[in-house]
Amino acid sequence: MTKEREIALTVEGGGQRLDRLLAAHLTDISRAQVQRLIKSGAVTVNGRPSKPAYRVEAGDRIAVVLPEEVEAAVLPEPIPLKVVYEDAHLLAVDKPAGMVVHPAAGHASGTLVNALLARCPQVANVGGLERAGTVHRLDKDTSGLLLVAKDPATHAALQHQFKHRQVRKTYLALVEGRVQPREGVIEAPVGRDRRERKRMAVVKTGRPALTQYRVVETFRDHTLLEVRPHTGRTHQVRVHLAWLGYPVVGDRVYGHRRQPLLPHRHFLHARELQFTHPATGEALTLTAPLPSELASVLARLREEAR
Repeated sequence: MTKEREIALTVEGGGQRLDRLLAAHLTDISRAQVQRLIKSGAVTVNGRPSKPAYRVEAGDRIAVVLPEEVEAAVLPEPIPLKVVYEDAHLLAVDKPAGMVVHPAAGHASGTLVNALLARCPQVANVGGLERAGTVHRLDKDTSGLLLVAKDPATHAALQHQFKHRQVRKTYLALVEGRVQPREGVIEAPVGRDRRERKRMAVVKTGRPALTQYRVVETFRDHTLLEVRPHTGRTHQVRVHLAWLGYPVVGDRVYGHRRQPLLPHRHFLHARELQFTHPATGEALTLTAPLPSELASVLARLREEAR
């Protein structure tokens, strides 16, 4: 594959699993990658999201949005990481904005995976080289906590906790406008935008998504929110807040294109993770402080509000 593109298939004979069918057609990506594409909503069958185990039927129309190319050779790079927690089983890093988690076309180096392979070479065998132990993702311009498993058993256990909503994720988001009501729950399905397939949107055919928020601080034209996504859809927090009418400051995809307040990133930070340690059973709460560039924005808004 080269750049992100969309392909369409029409099934001639039924009975085969969707992931097996696509893996046979898309020979340049692995079956695991195919399964992640399906679960992310990048694959639709007859216009609707599906599941890897779906048995295709003759005449089914399958559409696939392919991501940018993942480099075959992912090399270790001694990139400094801000480690919040580490033991023999896992580590948690405070990812800076601007760092891509997984290598892709245009980002073959300098990614979190490159850095992890240098720090913990054993993660190359955890979830596949392209995943390198990572259990979940953060967008390029989102900073904050990200969990990494050092062994397959820990990886599987943490994935189970995420899948069954046993991990409590808390973000800080600065949004445009003064949010009302001050607390709320956004429950709206998220899927591929039908007009712009590279974007996500609230769509009837999307996967269920739920985001809880509360106001932390209100400024003249902005609001600081504490946000807790209960599901893990692609771009969920950004999509939900924009759909509610309060886009994240600095978000050029779902918000305003001109961003004088925060020109180089968006104001979304994964501040806290609460989960159960797979090996010890201990309840862990990990936190990452607000980056200086985001703290400076809040200081400026507070000063203007005086």
